Amino acid sequence: MDKDDKLFKGTTFSDLMSDVYHNSKKKDRQLNQLISQLQPLIKKASDAMVIVPLIKEYMDVAVKNDDHLIKLAAIVQRYISTKQTITGAEGLLSDEDKKQLLELAEETYEEELEEEIKKIDTEDSELKQRIDAVKEKLDDGKL
Repeated sequence: MDKDDKLFKGTTFSDLMSDVYHNSKKKDRQLNQLISQLQPLIKKASDAMVIVPLIKEYMDVAVKNDDHLIKLAAIVQRYISTKQTITGAEGLLSDEDKKQLLELAEETYEEELEEEIKKIDTEDSELKQRIDAVKEKLDDGKL
């Protein structure tokens, strides 16, 4: 995946980063404009107590919106980075390395399976001996 591949509805990673940047600049201009428009309305402290929380709320909403876009951009950036690492020219493992790992896994699996079968056979024979011993005791009337 490249920075110019589409993420969703015609939006690329480059577009997303551009949106983050332009939204930040736009919110900055809007906030400055809002403050300059509201400044003449503040005549006393009580006016400021009403207007300042409105400005703060507007700023919080803008920051949250930017944070969501930044988080989305970070996720996409990690995805692109991971995808490029995995599918890069060298890749993580060559075909020969993959083949060797598969062979090693098969050998290990077969050895473990054989050991488990031997263990089960041993337990089975022990159980049969115990059962036979109990049967003998029952036949002899000792139990």
